Amino acid sequence: MNSDTTLVWTSAPRRTAQIRFPDGRTYEAPVGTPVEHYFQTAVGEPEVPFIAALVNGELRELSYKLWTDASVEPLFLSESDGIRIYRRSLSFLLITVIRELFPESYIFVDHSLPFGGFFCEVGGRKPFDEDELAQIEDRMHEIVDKDFSIRRERVSLDQAVKMFRERGENDKAKLLARREREDIKLYNLRDSRDYFHGYMVPSTGYLPYFTLHKWPPGFVLQYPRRSEPTKLFSPTDYPQLTAIFREYGKRLRLLGVGSVSGLNEAIDSGRIRETVLVSEALHEQRIAHIAHEISQQKNVRLALIAGPSASGKTTFSKRLSIQLLAEGVHPFPLALDDYFVDREKTPKDENGNYNFEALEALDVELFNKHLQALMREEEVQLPHFNFHTGKREKGERVKLGPDHIIIVEGIHGLNPKLVAGVSDERIYRIYVSALTQLNIDRHNRVPTTDTRLIRRIVRDATYRGYTAADTLEQWEMVRRGEKEFIFPYQEHADIMFNSALVFELAVLKKLAEPLLLQVKPSSPRRVEVRRLLALLQWFEPCDPRLVPDNSILREFIGGSILRDYTP
Repeated sequence: MNSDTTLVWTSAPRRTAQIRFPDGRTYEAPVGTPVEHYFQTAVGEPEVPFIAALVNGELRELSYKLWTDASVEPLFLSESDGIRIYRRSLSFLLITVIRELFPESYIFVDHSLPFGGFFCEVGGRKPFDEDELAQIEDRMHEIVDKDFSIRRERVSLDQAVKMFRERGENDKAKLLARREREDIKLYNLRDSRDYFHGYMVPSTGYLPYFTLHKWPPGFVLQYPRRSEPTKLFSPTDYPQLTAIFREYGKRLRLLGVGSVSGLNEAIDSGRIRETVLVSEALHEQRIAHIAHEISQQKNVRLALIAGPSASGKTTFSKRLSIQLLAEGVHPFPLALDDYFVDREKTPKDENGNYNFEALEALDVELFNKHLQALMREEEVQLPHFNFHTGKREKGERVKLGPDHIIIVEGIHGLNPKLVAGVSDERIYRIYVSALTQLNIDRHNRVPTTDTRLIRRIVRDATYRGYTAADTLEQWEMVRRGEKEFIFPYQEHADIMFNSALVFELAVLKKLAEPLLLQVKPSSPRRVEVRRLLALLQWFEPCDPRLVPDNSILREFIGGSILRDYTP
């Protein structure tokens, strides 16, 4: 065996570590230097602040110390992981201040609001008034200005559980008691210790963008949105959305499931069958109510259904059709996809790709012409879009009667421009989304977006042959489309339907985890994979066989009796 010993020599241990940025720049510092210090030199004070780091492809806090050479990339407040860490850290700051100023009270960090904020409720006392909220906000800004450190410490699990029980945080204590590890990491700010599901910024100086608003029966902790990460949007009331979340909160109390630990107890005790049946009954009750509302409005001839991805719109529309039939109304589903313009006329996005989600991808004029003719009970030659050729062809000829109602489901269903030729009195608009309010505990939320993403991962694998990596790759583009084409119009709805089911993540867990674990460690999506796996770890698994065959959840896990049903 030939060798060249001149290429190898003895060396003293390295006293420095190098980092390499994606653009090739390299920086060096003593081993054990936090990544934050590297960024302060290499990035300086950017217009949008950095919040965390990717170190060799792994998400790390800015306080993470580098002991060896690494490839490093800063994560900014304008990125999804950056804004998550910011909001979590801001929540900890709020909780700390309330503990200091009002030690007899505690707060619940509930659902998010579209303008950027968490709706919070106070317990142990009456709601905060304007002066008290101003006092809390002033103290928060004071702590930000003084840039107190947020430290992470490892404690024994028994010690942490005991602390949370003594503080009356039984939901957190019960959940942590299920952990198999013997220790846990808590965060400490000004002697306030707590557990949070995810990373934090290293100090309060990173949290300058926030304000508090009175929002009966609680208040809102407002934070920036990714689109403009150093700006706070004007607060906007969303009465229907707020009502949906409050209704869901009542539903959780009715089921005796206030948090993930309550759901786990229902599974362990055998009450989960009842939880499933009552949850499904509440869905059926709501769908029946919507059908009755439509049937009582004699001028309505068109029902428009819209909502973000993986909301269960398809199953909802079929169950609504069945309830309409029970009301003596005959539903006629009209496929919006058949009104796509020919492929060469389809608008393109900034990357030159066809943008099938833009309203201009549809022949809106022809769609309105056909709607009006169908409502006049005239015979119409419907189109059929051939996705293989990218051309519109002739479809079936249809003539509706006086007891028919047209059902249209699609991304633009709530956009007034879609049906500009139809008077409002003839339209009933429905917004469908999975708006869960089930929290991990009083301070850690289950984001509604994550529920939909996990639904979609399972559905794409079940029906489309996609891997979890495929779905995650598309998700950012899907989210952009929702923000542009769906969310701005959600309050235009006549009614909202919450498709969330309290037990669904316990069912999806067994199906989603194997799919997520198949994503290669080298995948750029592994940060998201680990985050979703960390969320699912808190749920005890629930047997999918308990899910009724007409459930909205069946749209994602398979086995729906409605899959091939056409009204």
